Amino acid sequence: MFFLSVSFFINSINLGSHWLFYCVKLWGFLCSSKLVDHQVFQKRVKLISYCDYSVVCLFGLILIYADMFSTLCVSLGRYGVTLRVTHVMVCRRRPPPSPPPPSENQEGKTPSPSISRQSSIETDRVSRDFVDFLKTLHKPGREVHKQSRAFIEIMANKKDLSADELSECVQDFYQNLSDRLMTHFKGSSERVERVMDEVEKYIMTRLYKSVFCPETTDDEEKDLATQNRIRALHWVDIQMLCVPVDEEIPEVSDNVVKAITDVIEMDSKRVPRDKLACITRCSKHIFSAIKITKSEPASADDFLPTLIYIVLKANPPRLQSNIQYITRFCNPSRLMTGEDGYYFTNLCCAVAFIEKLDAQSLNLDPEDFERYMSGQASPRRPEADSGWPQVDPPTGSAASSPALSQVYQNLDLLSGLGSRQDRVLEGVQSLQRDLITWQESVEREVQEILEKYPLEIRLPTPSAIDSDNVENDRLPPPLTPQVFAG
Repeated sequence: MFFLSVSFFINSINLGSHWLFYCVKLWGFLCSSKLVDHQVFQKRVKLISYCDYSVVCLFGLILIYADMFSTLCVSLGRYGVTLRVTHVMVCRRRPPPSPPPPSENQEGKTPSPSISRQSSIETDRVSRDFVDFLKTLHKPGREVHKQSRAFIEIMANKKDLSADELSECVQDFYQNLSDRLMTHFKGSSERVERVMDEVEKYIMTRLYKSVFCPETTDDEEKDLATQNRIRALHWVDIQMLCVPVDEEIPEVSDNVVKAITDVIEMDSKRVPRDKLACITRCSKHIFSAIKITKSEPASADDFLPTLIYIVLKANPPRLQSNIQYITRFCNPSRLMTGEDGYYFTNLCCAVAFIEKLDAQSLNLDPEDFERYMSGQASPRRPEADSGWPQVDPPTGSAASSPALSQVYQNLDLLSGLGSRQDRVLEGVQSLQRDLITWQESVEREVQEILEKYPLEIRLPTPSAIDSDNVENDRLPPPLTPQVFAG
């Protein structure tokens, strides 16, 4: 790759000196150190660069064969641009240094090829679905598609903005587009909401990589802090939080597992609406578990402690980043109204409670709380309060988790199976010894019989067929054929 160091004038406008313009195989005349305002260049100049020790050509008018020139004048009259070059230097640009290997804190930012391919496939699918949906709207659909694509291109050039500024841009776009659709559809809020949902899905799928957990925020540090906090609270059980859920009931246990799965699945979604849907499904499973346990509808006082318990058990990945992403880029009408907004608010409250959880919140002694948090000790769950089989030592999260209790039970069963297997092996070895003894006894008895009754082989006596046999005289005469008259 080559660069030009120039001092020049365009239409009597001094653009300065010694700016670096790269010659690449693209349309454009872009600066590598400053971005010239697009209004200055009404017409683009095509630069063609040749590989190796190449020749830089401006529409065949400029040919540079040496390392340095003093002056060069070119007229581009048909574009209305007069270029006066007072100094030109062409140098071969060294290739940029290879990027350093990703460090430990950058591994999460570098997606694997499989993830990139999956994201590309999902983006293409969402784009096709968006176009198919807009086809049903005819003329307004074309306008929505045009504005959405233009907005994505604008946002692609605003990567240096802060997260709040990016959020403000997206929210302004939502508001402006919603107002236009409300005017077109004459106040039909249902149709406007449907279109806005599709627009949000299309835009946020395309912008997800650049706006989710941006580098200008401390979302990643908050994620790690929350994850470590939840991991340190692994010993908190149902009784401490007064959760009205009995996980010994199979249906309740299934709902708890589904709620945990839903809140973990939230991180795999790219659209704020889909992330909210995961939170809503998780909350509904919680209400079902409470209803089955209490045999009556659940209340808000029952729901929040159970949600806190589910979050502690699930420890969802990038929880803070997902909450901030939904807050910044979700359609505000969805967060302010409806069950999605209600459940999302409760999730935010649950996370805030976990961050400020202390000994007083759990009715524990402060010293015990500190020992539990540091891992020096862990509370034991009383056997009288649980129907789960206790396997030494069923302490900590194992005592409060049906899944871990089941693991201990299975380990106990496996140890019993091991002792049974040892007994079976002993029986097999005993049977093998008996078979060997029986074989030896049979061989011994056979040998005794052979010795007692030895086998005598008599030689055969020769027979003379043609010799006269006296005994033949006593044989009856041979039968002769009888003839009967017919």
